[in-house]
Amino acid sequence: MSSSKSSTNASWQVLQGLEFSYAELPAAMYSWVAPQPVRAPQLCLLNKPLAIDLGFDPEALSTPLAVRILAGCDMPDARLPLAQAYAGYQFGHFAILGDGRSQLLGEKITPDGRRVDIQLKGSGATPYARRGDGRAVLAPMLREYLISEAMHALGVPTTRSLAVVTTGEPVYRDRALPGAILTRVAASHIRVGTFQFAALQGKECLTTLADYTIQRHYPDLKDRANPYLGLLERVIERQAALIARWMLLGFVHGVMNTDNVSIAGETIDYGPCAFIDAYEPATVFSSIDRQGRYAFGNQPNIGHWNLCRFAESLLPLLDTDETKAIELAQQAINTYATQYDSAWRQGMANKLGFAERTPDIDQLADDFLQLLQTTGADYTSSFRALMRQALPTEFNPWQQRRQRLIDQQPGGVPAALALMAKVNPVVIPRNHLVQAALDAAEQGDTQPFNQLLSVIQTPFDPEHQDSIYAQPAPPDAAPYVTYCGT
Repeated sequence: MSSSKSSTNASWQVLQGLEFSYAELPAAMYSWVAPQPVRAPQLCLLNKPLAIDLGFDPEALSTPLAVRILAGCDMPDARLPLAQAYAGYQFGHFAILGDGRSQLLGEKITPDGRRVDIQLKGSGATPYARRGDGRAVLAPMLREYLISEAMHALGVPTTRSLAVVTTGEPVYRDRALPGAILTRVAASHIRVGTFQFAALQGKECLTTLADYTIQRHYPDLKDRANPYLGLLERVIERQAALIARWMLLGFVHGVMNTDNVSIAGETIDYGPCAFIDAYEPATVFSSIDRQGRYAFGNQPNIGHWNLCRFAESLLPLLDTDETKAIELAQQAINTYATQYDSAWRQGMANKLGFAERTPDIDQLADDFLQLLQTTGADYTSSFRALMRQALPTEFNPWQQRRQRLIDQQPGGVPAALALMAKVNPVVIPRNHLVQAALDAAEQGDTQPFNQLLSVIQTPFDPEHQDSIYAQPAPPDAAPYVTYCGT
């Protein structure tokens, strides 16, 4: 057999054998949908380390035939991909939704035994498209690739991006823009909104979805007396920890609708996301969040609200007695605030150099954030400046208090610095640099994007300290605005 033919077979086979356990759910939960072929697919980005981790051959994924699969032009098996149905509260208003421009290629079993979704995003309209064209443009797909890789490097549970393929076709928004398709990898795409949709179909459908979710994500719950209560408790636990991580890093999700809350506890949907520069809880970047519902400081409260909606959808499964079901749900939901506060405060203690929390350290953290807000100091770089004793003079009395507490802990200053170096990033995806990289890529120059991607994959490396990537936006920069990318 010739080497070229062998390569062709390998590229075809690399995506064969994907499973569709999700298709075992009731038919109302999804639709089989053929992606819409594109004119001239070209590989823009391939996440080779992720490909290897998933058990794919990066070289085979780079061949023209594999790229056609990742563009939705050809399918590796006779079976079509599927689009998932779900509902959601979007900015507080309930709607029936679904994958309007995404299709699940299938589920991959990784070498270490995990089951992950392989999904195309921007591959054409589905029955859930709601009059949309089903397409995506290059810049938002590159943004999702970049920010999700940054979050992964920062230790935050997240969906990830396997590839970006350009389509060779324009997509029309306010102007003609280059089209692209993202290949997204997730523990699953089951959302709070998936359960809301299933609840509308009736108890049988809801039970099937809950059993499937437990089997896939929390199999240890199967032997519990009330596994559905266990599911609620586990999702609360993961969301509390996840949102605490966002807050510690200064990350603003921007669109915390219930259809963007992953049951697996991953960050999902990187539409209007951004990172704060100056510490300001009221910070909003999304162009459509005019009321500040999803402002930076409001994210913990919205997390609680979303979980209440999840609990409501599970009520028929928690107990046959509605009053008892509500009582169980309320008891579980009431733990969220404590779990979030514990995770966030422990994280803040670590960022300030303390291995353990005390009431004095909690107050110290609160006062530090107040000083950041009052002075307008940069959030991310201030923690690194604290390590170098380079904070502005306004922080001197506070630093003296901190020093007294540091002196009381085992290991003193060296232990504090070692801990801080592990949890305080030198670089984050600075908004002005992200936008500049996306603008350049849109014009055909991917070098700024690739340079930024390389840096954000090692966010704790002190060698980045004096680089442009560690600097906040210039003081005269215009306010940063993000868009959903639809």
